[in-house]
Amino acid sequence: MGPFSPDTATPSATGPRQEYLDRRDERRRLAEHLGRRERLAGNARIVVFLAAVALAWLAYGAHVVAGWWWLLPAACFFGLLFVHERVTRQWFRARRAVSFYEAGLARLEHRWKGRGQTGARFLDEHHPYAADLDLFGPGSLFELLCTARTRAGEDMLASWLLATADRDEVLARQAGVAELRPQLDLREDLALLGGDLPAGVDFGAVASWGAAPPALVRRWPRWVALALGLASVTTLAGWALTFFEVVGPESAFGAFFHRWRSLPLLAVLIPQVSLALWLHGRVQHVLHGVEKRGRDLALLASVLARLERGSYTAPRLARLRAALDTAGGVPPSQRIAQLSNLLDLLNSRRNQFFAPLALLLMWGTQMAYAIEGWRAVSGPAIARWLDAVGQLEALCALASHAYENPEDPFPEVVHEGSCCEGEGLAHPLLPRCVPNDLGLTPQLRLLVVSGSNMSGKSTYLRTVGINAVLALAGAPVRARRLRLAPLVIGATLRIQDSLQAGESRFYAEIRRLRQVVDLTRGPLPLLFLLDEIFAGTNSHDRRLGAEAVVRGLVESGAMGLVTTHDLALTHIAEQLAPRAANVHFADHLEDGKMVFDYRLRPGVVQKSNALALMRAVGLKV
Repeated sequence: MGPFSPDTATPSATGPRQEYLDRRDERRRLAEHLGRRERLAGNARIVVFLAAVALAWLAYGAHVVAGWWWLLPAACFFGLLFVHERVTRQWFRARRAVSFYEAGLARLEHRWKGRGQTGARFLDEHHPYAADLDLFGPGSLFELLCTARTRAGEDMLASWLLATADRDEVLARQAGVAELRPQLDLREDLALLGGDLPAGVDFGAVASWGAAPPALVRRWPRWVALALGLASVTTLAGWALTFFEVVGPESAFGAFFHRWRSLPLLAVLIPQVSLALWLHGRVQHVLHGVEKRGRDLALLASVLARLERGSYTAPRLARLRAALDTAGGVPPSQRIAQLSNLLDLLNSRRNQFFAPLALLLMWGTQMAYAIEGWRAVSGPAIARWLDAVGQLEALCALASHAYENPEDPFPEVVHEGSCCEGEGLAHPLLPRCVPNDLGLTPQLRLLVVSGSNMSGKSTYLRTVGINAVLALAGAPVRARRLRLAPLVIGATLRIQDSLQAGESRFYAEIRRLRQVVDLTRGPLPLLFLLDEIFAGTNSHDRRLGAEAVVRGLVESGAMGLVTTHDLALTHIAEQLAPRAANVHFADHLEDGKMVFDYRLRPGVVQKSNALALMRAVGLKV
């Protein structure tokens, strides 16, 4: 928990925008205050340093004051170092908090595009709906939702958007999101952890490192190295004490080293160097692996520590919290803190004063064995911790979306069957969108959507699809009401030709349609969203092919929507009635301009605006 508010604090009832404004302004005032303190502490360091130099000259140059006087400002200077660093950390944290709430306000005010994680690495042109529904990329659903600090959280959120969960899983996510929705303090703290690290830190390599086979299997070399290290330090000390005549030959210790001089040291160093050379490759393998992941582990420890302090009642959250526990009752954050302490000890060998002693003690070898011991106990659990962190971050991302859209309801997820019914569906990525209803049931499986250009047909299909994705990810939906069963989605909304693959748009479309048809063979019902089916071929082949494909989909138990400009295709609904129906979007000419109301109406559109649009852009037709 940060310095801003206690764990028990809850957001005010003034709404998310006002809450974000209040908190942003509070953090901004704190950042300005800490900025002044940071500058004051920095200037004080300079003044105290100059005072120390002046007193040192007065003491040892002018001999005006006693020599110990300069120690007072010197001590103050080192104290100010710690104060300045602490204030600087708090200042950076406050500034990051301002940015956190600025990002939230940008989402509320529809200024969020281009500011977040786009998730472009999850784009797969062969996925049956990811590109069609704008799930990833600039201005995508992922960019709107994702607040994860780690790659595990990003991966988990993306996997929920890309695949359908069963009803129990969806309901468990909904309960977790509902519990996390008001916990703004938790989301702020997670966003501010590890501020010097970029978002999307990849802990997969850390998990692989933790689960890798041990590099130092034999234990006896560690104890031999320790004995040789102590012996080399002792013999070096004995040689130095006799060489500088600190110890005389009167004692047995002095007599031994006066007689043998440096031979005992050489006798120890030879086997010690041999052992070090024999272990060198394995020791460096261990140290190189852990040193590369030091900062990532520090962030992971911070995230885990924050999550460990939470107390959850939703079953999914309670199970994830339990997954953070380890044998012996030591929480993961403390386990990683133990490793961080070992890394600090390892890095101490770079200290110019300790380095010679560390060399004699085989400090790197000792730390490598200690790190391997830690990895043997805690390493296999890292993957489990990361999975829990990823799920909690994904739930927090959906909870943030739910908090910022309090009017969006959770959908009703039914046990089985094929249905997708909704009222007032709107597109969550559009700041202004005319809502429309949807009624796909076991009795009515197909809607053929006709309408003129730019009337809203494709947007309607995307609205249906993206709300289904949100619903089955466990998030609220942009609608007054939505009822659906777990289903798979197949879409042909953004089919393009490929110069690299040598594919025309028509060939790419029929390949995707084959993929959509194959989805009907799975255990879940299919929701298909087909935009301008077979628009790349002649009207005769388009009509025959579209009728055959759509009929096959409906008869296999699938349900969905098909858009068309070709009014001949609207006869499909008549042939499949009562399992199919025609609906349309209309337009009208007003003062020489095409006007659309984007409202879905029953029946077939009665006119086309293609010629009017051609003339509007200056084409002589």
